[in-house]
Amino acid sequence: MKRRVRLSIFSSIITVGCFAIFISIFWLIHCEDWLYYLYGALIVAVCLAGLYYSPMSVRVTDKDLEVVRSLKIKTIPLSDIRDVRLLSPTMGAVRICGSGGFMGYWGWFRERDLGKYFAYYGKASDCFLVILKNGRKYMLGCKDAPEMVEAIRKRIQTA
Repeated sequence: MKRRVRLSIFSSIITVGCFAIFISIFWLIHCEDWLYYLYGALIVAVCLAGLYYSPMSVRVTDKDLEVVRSLKIKTIPLSDIRDVRLLSPTMGAVRICGSGGFMGYWGWFRERDLGKYFAYYGKASDCFLVILKNGRKYMLGCKDAPEMVEAIRKRIQTA
C-alpha cells in the first residue's frame, strides 16, 4: 500500500515563497563575486536538505514501513514497531532542527506530551504516530492516514 504526501496550503506558500525570494535576491542584488558564490552555495545546501528529507509518499510492504523521499527512502522494519496511531501534531510543537513548512514538515520536533520525535509530513491533519520498540518516535503523514494506520496494524500483528 502506498499513499502520497499532500502539502498543506501554508507549506505550499512557504515553499514557493522561499524559491521566489532565493531567485529574486540572486538576480536583484549586485555585489562582489565571492558573495554570489556564497549565496549560491547556501541556496543549493537548503534545496538539497529539502530534497533529502522532504517526504513524497509513505509505503507499507510485508516487511517494512517506508518513507519515500526524493533522494533516499527511509525504511522502518515492521518488526521494530511497537505501536501506531492516528495523531496530529499540536500547535505547541517546537521545531528543534528541521523545516516548519519549506518542502513539508521534516526534522526533529518536541511536544510536551509526546516528547521528541522525527517528522515526515506535509499536512498536520493527515498525520499518524509510529512508536518503535526502542522508544524512538516518528510523526508521519500521508493521504488516507486512517487506512495506512490499519494496514500497518494488520502487518505488525502478523510480523
